[in-house]
Amino acid sequence: MSEGETERWIAELAQLRRELAELRAEQQELAHAVQELAKTFRALAMHFGIASEPYSKAKGSEKSRDLPGFA
Repeated sequence: MSEGETERWIAELAQLRRELAELRAEQQELAHAVQELAKTFRALAMHFGIASEPYSKAKGSEKSRDLPGFA
């Protein structure tokens, strides 16, 4: 491999690294936008009465309780 080919490969590799960094940044922005969209839909659903906040057990409640019909 000649010196010119090596330099070309190094330049191409650097360009690919820059493109990959840009794609990762765009992916992070998209993930943030999707989280915001889900948050908005959840808020709208609660506002319209379609959904409610998930039930959360009290911290002192027993986890392994006896449920009827599941013996």
